[in-house]
Amino acid sequence: MRIVIGSDHAGFELKALMVEYVRGLEKEVLDVGTHSPDSVDYPDYAEAVCVAILEGRADRGILICGSGIGASVAANKIRGIRAGLCHDTYSAHQGVEHDDMNVLVLGARVIGLAMAQELIGAYLRAAFTHEERHVRRLNKVKALEAKFGS
Repeated sequence: MRIVIGSDHAGFELKALMVEYVRGLEKEVLDVGTHSPDSVDYPDYAEAVCVAILEGRADRGILICGSGIGASVAANKIRGIRAGLCHDTYSAHQGVEHDDMNVLVLGARVIGLAMAQELIGAYLRAAFTHEERHVRRLNKVKALEAKFGS
């Protein structure tokens, strides 16, 4: 599995640690930045993570900002992206299993290192169930996306 990881300045330190953590899980990692703690804008890194997925350079993404909210909002503006802000393990795996979430968003100022590792582990181990009810609901989400042009 190929994972793309990006963050703004607020998520920079946690991202650097998570890049190494994910590599330790024997996953291929594409780090799209930021590469320093200098102030940057989270939409730029949300776009970089999402484009890597849409272009097929990564299978899933991890996006980190201070709270996770801004990055989540930005990522969900991109057609084909289903980003979920998760700060508990149930949501991290259930978002994939039921909603085919393809970007995990974390708030570096909200969670610590151990929780980030648990969340990423749960996210990466999960798979979409393809159950009829989940496929039906996902198709409705895609219809909304097409209708309103996110």
